Amino acid sequence: MQLRTLEPHEVHLHREVRLRALADAPDVFGVVVSEVEAQPMAYWEELTRSVTQPGGQVMFLACEGDTVLGSAYGLLDRDQREAGRVGGMWVAPASRRQGIGRALLHAVMAWARGHQLMRLGLWAPAHSPAAVALYQQAGFRETGRRRRLPTGPVVEIIEMTCEL
Repeated sequence: MQLRTLEPHEVHLHREVRLRALADAPDVFGVVVSEVEAQPMAYWEELTRSVTQPGGQVMFLACEGDTVLGSAYGLLDRDQREAGRVGGMWVAPASRRQGIGRALLHAVMAWARGHQLMRLGLWAPAHSPAAVALYQQAGFRETGRRRRLPTGPVVEIIEMTCEL
């Protein structure tokens, strides 16, 4: 398995990976796969541009050959210059419990340190002890804030942060 970043020309790959993640874990992300799938190609081009511009945000891919096993975004916080977020963390079901999530998370953390960010935040699914444990092992702590997903009002997510 190797980690790499999404390239600007990989719009179709970005769309494919993101739709796989949303279809696999509809109770984790705050969007519905059918709504995202219906977005025009201009949406995907802009989203890809937003995570491939030099010095900005990033999308990491965990790959085995041409197969993407998982992905995670490193996002800059719009309101706090010293903060960032982990977003869209996903590992394919057959590849879970093999250290891929940990590798992706550490890649986002290294990216954040490279941008001199002071902390990272994320929202974790409260119903996934494995996900919460992964983040805790990496140094993330619960803030006490919880909210329900708009796509599944019975599903709670937990805010977590990590000082870098």
